[in-house]
Amino acid sequence: MYASAFERLVQIMDELRERCPWDQKQTIHTLRQQTIEETYELAEAITEENWKDIKEELGDLLLHVVFYTKIGSEQGEFSLEEMINGICDKLIARHPHVYGDIKVENDEEVKRNWEMLKLKEGKSSVLSGIPKSLPALMKAMRMQHKAKQVGFDWDTKERVWEKVEEEIAELEEAISLNDSKKIEEEYGDVLFSLVNYARFLNVDAEAALEQTNKKFTRRFLEMEKLALKDGRLLNELSLNEMETLWIEIKQNT
Repeated sequence: MYASAFERLVQIMDELRERCPWDQKQTIHTLRQQTIEETYELAEAITEENWKDIKEELGDLLLHVVFYTKIGSEQGEFSLEEMINGICDKLIARHPHVYGDIKVENDEEVKRNWEMLKLKEGKSSVLSGIPKSLPALMKAMRMQHKAKQVGFDWDTKERVWEKVEEEIAELEEAISLNDSKKIEEEYGDVLFSLVNYARFLNVDAEAALEQTNKKFTRRFLEMEKLALKDGRLLNELSLNEMETLWIEIKQNT
C-alpha cells in the first residue's frame, strides 16, 4: 500500500518534469526558499496541533524530497534508491542497540552513542552537524543539546539559574557603563543561558516563545478592536488607556 502510493508520487514527478514548463525550470536553488517556507508551515501546524494541516504540509515536504531527488538523478549525482538506502544504512549503523549487540539503559544513552558514532564516521566536531543558517534560538538549543551528549553540561537546574542571574548582573553592569558593544554581548549571554535553563525545565524554548508571540498578537488585535468600538485608533489613545485595555483583555483570556 505504501509502496504503490510512493510510486504514484514518483511517477507524477517524472511527468511534471517532462511536461510542465514551471517544473522543468526548477533547480535545487529555486526550490530552496520554498522548502524553507514549507518547513515553517509544518512547524506552525505542529505548534497548533492541527493534524489536517500537518498531513498536508508533510505531503508538501515529501514532494520536495522527491523533486530534489529527481534533479539529483538528472544531474547524475544520486538516484532515488541511493538516497533511500543511504538513510536506511545510516539508521542501522547509528542504532547498534537495535541492530547490534550494544546495550543501552535509556534514551539519553542512545543520544550519546549517536553523537559518538557521528564522530567515528568522520565528523570534525560534535557541533559540526548544526546548520549555519539555523535561526539563533534554535541553534542555541541544538548546541547545548549536543554539548550535553559529551558530558559538557550543568549538574542541576539550580546551578543553571545561578548562571542566568550572573549573566543578568553582567548585562546590568554593561548598561551602567553605556557600552553598546558589551551590552549586546551580555544580552546574548542572557538569552543563551535562558535557553539552557529552558532545557533543564524540559521546555522547548522556540515553541514557548512562539506561543508567547501568538498570545501577544491575539491580545494586541483584540486591543485594536476595543479601541475601534469607541471610534478610535490605538495611536489616538494614551499609554495609560492602552494599558487599561491590555489589562482588561489579559484578565479575560
